[in-house]
Amino acid sequence: MTQNDTASGFEVHGARGAFNAAFFGTMGPYIEWNVRQHKRRVFADLPPTVVEIGSGVGANLRYLRPGSTLVAIEPNIPMHRRLRAEAERRGVHLDLRDRVAERTGLPGGSVDSVISSLVLCTVTDPADVLAEIRRVLRPGGTFRFVEHVAGRSGTPTRALQRALRRPWAWTFEGCSCERDLAGLLRAAGFARVDIEPYRLHTPFIPFNTQIAGVAHA
Repeated sequence: MTQNDTASGFEVHGARGAFNAAFFGTMGPYIEWNVRQHKRRVFADLPPTVVEIGSGVGANLRYLRPGSTLVAIEPNIPMHRRLRAEAERRGVHLDLRDRVAERTGLPGGSVDSVISSLVLCTVTDPADVLAEIRRVLRPGGTFRFVEHVAGRSGTPTRALQRALRRPWAWTFEGCSCERDLAGLLRAAGFARVDIEPYRLHTPFIPFNTQIAGVAHA
């Protein structure tokens, strides 16, 4: 484990870290094309400073106004080079923090908005992450999310998610297609949670059952 691994609580795998940075750098436009209408809705009118958990290679920077500040919680160091380049290209000030989402290091009640997309599937404990998001949000602040979730029980999608559980998680650094994130969001103690479930139609079938919405502190 490297010094950065110890500081962030996230162990970067020598092969998978670089693979995922390259994969999302290459496939990002295709993924974005599929989810863009949902992101446009939930990421509309973001404040001047936004916290993002799992910023990756910067797919969501396009939803921030030029001159905004993104506090990026991203422990996967191989993502950092592309993230910095994308922030510069978009004219967004980047405050990059090599930390895990469970321990952002931000003061309590200090944040107007937190965003995430396709991240709660990969964290070790999504309930802990949601508790941390609630802690840092000001009263009236929002957590805006676009995430993929478990398919309905008994469906072919759910069966495929179960069958591919281990290789999918290994390839995508712990990503689980079997989490009931809608249930976790509703149980996390937010004042109100608005969730829209939907389905994509892509070759990545385990990834196609998704939710988008806003949780209000």
